[in-house]
Amino acid sequence: MNKTSQVDKPRQKKRGPRFVRLLGPTLDALRTFGGIAEPKQVFEEVAKSSVVSEADLKLTNKNGLSNYENQVGWAKFYLGKAGLVTSKKRGVWELTNEGRETQLDHEAALELFEDVHARYKTASDDDDEDAPSDDLGHDIFDDPKRQFWFVGAVWNGREDQLERFLSEGVWQNGYTDRHAGHVARMRPGDRIAIKSTYVQKYKLPFVNHDKPVSCMRIKALGTITEASTDRRTVKVDWQPLDPPLEWYFFTYRITIVKADASDEFARRLILFTFAGHKQDYEFWLRQPYWVKRYRKSESSQTEIDLEQEEVELDNDTAELIPYGIEDIVADGCFLPEQDIDDALSRLELKKNLILQGPPGTGKTWLAKRLGYALIGTRDRAMIRKRMRSIQFHPSLSYEDFVRGWRPDGDGHLALIDGMFLEAIEAARAEPDLPFVVIIEEINRGNPAQIFGEMLTLLEKDKRREEEAIELAYSRAKGERIFIPQNLFVIGTMNIADRSLALVDLALRRRFAFVSLDTNLNDIWRQWCCDQTGMDVEILDRIKIAMKELNDEIAADKSLGAQFCIGHSYVTPGADDEIRDGTLWFNDIVETEIYPLLEEYWFDNLDKAAASRDRLLQAI
Repeated sequence: MNKTSQVDKPRQKKRGPRFVRLLGPTLDALRTFGGIAEPKQVFEEVAKSSVVSEADLKLTNKNGLSNYENQVGWAKFYLGKAGLVTSKKRGVWELTNEGRETQLDHEAALELFEDVHARYKTASDDDDEDAPSDDLGHDIFDDPKRQFWFVGAVWNGREDQLERFLSEGVWQNGYTDRHAGHVARMRPGDRIAIKSTYVQKYKLPFVNHDKPVSCMRIKALGTITEASTDRRTVKVDWQPLDPPLEWYFFTYRITIVKADASDEFARRLILFTFAGHKQDYEFWLRQPYWVKRYRKSESSQTEIDLEQEEVELDNDTAELIPYGIEDIVADGCFLPEQDIDDALSRLELKKNLILQGPPGTGKTWLAKRLGYALIGTRDRAMIRKRMRSIQFHPSLSYEDFVRGWRPDGDGHLALIDGMFLEAIEAARAEPDLPFVVIIEEINRGNPAQIFGEMLTLLEKDKRREEEAIELAYSRAKGERIFIPQNLFVIGTMNIADRSLALVDLALRRRFAFVSLDTNLNDIWRQWCCDQTGMDVEILDRIKIAMKELNDEIAADKSLGAQFCIGHSYVTPGADDEIRDGTLWFNDIVETEIYPLLEEYWFDNLDKAAASRDRLLQAI
């Protein structure tokens, strides 16, 4: 071949180092062992692949290490960055859910390499460089009983106890009773970090289009040496950090949080805090919750608009008016406080609650207030962010509620997340705060069809990453979803609806049920007197007349107790001033109760009219 022909011959562009050919075989090797294996097992299995020669097995790199094993190490590193392989335990490689579903031919392996290499500029493409061990720090998970705590050091919103904690070798809860249960569960050997949480808009190490980002500053690390004897204080061997660590996106705002090491988001934070791992900003910016905030056009609006660079966000010290059981009673709930407390406790324990009862018993009203109490405030901005409401109806579908193909406004179809999946993403992004979904008239739709696979995930025991399952419509191959522990679902059910029997069995195992009855009791009477100035005698007559009507409805074989008329029909609004109680009641009877009776006794309108007349004559 002459010199000219050599010059004219096109050069083949290099597309990645030699370890790229081992990406697919490494996945295959892990599948051979059921998805989990020690590195030595993987080395031996990949060596059987046709792409590995005898010469490959004998070569060493410039540092004297096995060139072949080093290449498998690089393959595992890139597979890990792509989210296909993880190391939850030191010295063990494991396929992720996505990795179990992924098959890599040579072309797909090259695309994976180029994508990871472009996103992580420090990732090498040199076969001779030693492969990094991303098992670094996983020894902190060797003890399954070890817990990881993130705690605050500011009392009353302004008294910083950091220096005192460090000098005295303690951490102390600033509340007398609040969080006492968490402190009691702290054990010697647990890892602990002092943090503060804030919002920042500018000078961030990633592109955020000047939109506010939740940030967490880690100021000190420690190991608990003595458990608490007073449910407030633990002894700690502290290591102050100067400068502190800065973490973004997934943050804890309340005073004390136990990070769940089984959840990938929390696990990344643990490794960053206690094992020196770097935060992978691109990973977080690819998650749907943050994609919607930081990958929009710069002209899009955000929920929060802060002018200052940093604003503290400690939920325990935020100046929000608290909301609890006493406030539910004050707002006009006629249940005894113990009954309200029991309902709230069932919701916190079961995660899912349905309020069922006849029409007019205040189911939706109480559902919202249980949500306020769970969140701890009824501050409008906080409720808009952490509570979502929807009403089920026969036309509502899985595609509306969870995810489906819908018009995107530009004449195309796009895969759009429904309200429930958005709530899941929001709750997972802020795991220390409760989020609430309220479903009105849950039995007017078809819950099994609307929830789809989510109906299984609602169960308390399924609310962890290990139980994640694929959706009917996936954004990426191997994508799996689970419902976090901090998302609570409150449904309302009108038991007069004949469709109840169709959905009862599907819902019963997953929800706790609380029945509401007509409450024309002394609490109701006192509230009406105090709020509206109605005459006590008129209220007593209303109570007697409504009881007689409900007894008649309950005794009717074609109706029954589930068709009784609730107290909401005869309870004025808190701001209503009732000058003439008789006239007010007559209007309610004629325009609200009588039309309902005509519906009940559509085949005997004389009976409906007679019942109406008895109500009017009673007052």
